[in-house]
Amino acid sequence: MSKNTNTEPKPLFPKTGQLIIEDSQDLLMCKPRLIPLKSYTLEKLEKMQQEVQRLQKEQSSSTASPQN
Repeated sequence: MSKNTNTEPKPLFPKTGQLIIEDSQDLLMCKPRLIPLKSYTLEKLEKMQQEVQRLQKEQSSSTASPQN
């Protein structure tokens, strides 16, 4: 039985060559994502509302005009 089973393993370093460690905390800039200001569904609903309002105006104007 081993005594220390919870210990971390020791790092292995190369015996020949160079050891290069790069640790940088620089910020990375990503491409901005373009998002639509209005969703397709919202635009579709607005068009439907405008169409209903237009039809209501046409109906009200045709019924409001005096017939002689």
